[in-house]
Amino acid sequence: MSRIHSGHKGKAGSHRPYPLTKPEWVTATSEEVVEQAVTLSKGGLSSALVGLTLRDQHGIPSTRAITGKRLSTVLSEHGVRPEIPDDLQALLKRVVHLQRHLATHPKDLSNRRGLALMESRIRRLARYYRQHRRLPENWRYSAAGAALQVE
Repeated sequence: MSRIHSGHKGKAGSHRPYPLTKPEWVTATSEEVVEQAVTLSKGGLSSALVGLTLRDQHGIPSTRAITGKRLSTVLSEHGVRPEIPDDLQALLKRVVHLQRHLATHPKDLSNRRGLALMESRIRRLARYYRQHRRLPENWRYSAAGAALQVE
């Protein structure tokens, strides 16, 4: 795969081992994992942070191997899915940070270009989520709206 806004190929990432089975050293049941994930998500953590917390503090390497479903699917079944998807929320947070930087440093042209590229990435991702019914049809990106949604 190549990168979106550069001519570079990028670096290959690591892959999980093929047999996605529950390791024998994990003693947690599927119901316990779902219960812990739902309580962590209700505490305000994103699904990525829920997965990291389950891995690092509870010794659960993969919720998909134990429950048979993805973590976001489990959370949406229990009604704790966020209204804005996690990857779009992270991009909005980065855009707000860049806007604050450019307010104090208006001649930083490389960051101005990065802001324009990031905003186009947000619009592209929002179009995808509108098509797949994860965002409302009338949701549009705006700089002021991004600042309100992040805070």
